[in-house]
Amino acid sequence: MYFQSVTFDLDGTLLDTIADLAEACRLMLAETGELPRSQAEVHSFVGKGMAVLVERCLTHDQPPSAERLQAAIESFRRHYAEVNGRLTEIYPGVLDGLKAWQASGLKMGVVTNKPGMFTEALLDRMGLTGYFDVIVSGDTTAHKKPHPEPILHACRLFNVRPDRNLHIGDSKNDIHAAHAAGCQAYAVPYGYNEGEPVDSADCDALVSDLLAAYRQALTFKDLHKK
Repeated sequence: MYFQSVTFDLDGTLLDTIADLAEACRLMLAETGELPRSQAEVHSFVGKGMAVLVERCLTHDQPPSAERLQAAIESFRRHYAEVNGRLTEIYPGVLDGLKAWQASGLKMGVVTNKPGMFTEALLDRMGLTGYFDVIVSGDTTAHKKPHPEPILHACRLFNVRPDRNLHIGDSKNDIHAAHAAGCQAYAVPYGYNEGEPVDSADCDALVSDLLAAYRQALTFKDLHKK
């Protein structure tokens, strides 16, 4: 196979975490006296990390003050730590896909905008930690996706050139981050995309699940000299 490593987004790609996120948002909004949000609204708010999720929950006619936002972030952090993984489900095709990627011998990593304190606990709870050589969370580097730095950081840890890494995600944040890093980008059609479904024109391959992504990668032909 041309690729030497593969990185995966977490929320919306490996795991369906929306029920946990919505519950933490509900508890946070109730505690801070803010207007409630539906699960569908929370679904559309996910994508750029915890702070942006909380800010979007609080924003109606205008964004919240710095004080309101900070209090809400602290509340969300506390509640999400309690519910993290409680209602989360592994997407269909993920386990079979991860097993296939692992059997191929490629280095594997997670690159997510979720804070590290939640990422590692969630992967442990869902029994997925053992699949990954590298975990890059939303606070591992100075930037989050769609900035390329988190994926570039994973490539450095792998000791793999970015053009030999494949990134798989569920949104334009993943696609933009991967392409800016010099990686191929595959996208799954399910997950959380901030209300902007990914299109096959945006990514290098639109795949139904992680096993399909593995099969697609097997057919990838290098058009350049190694």
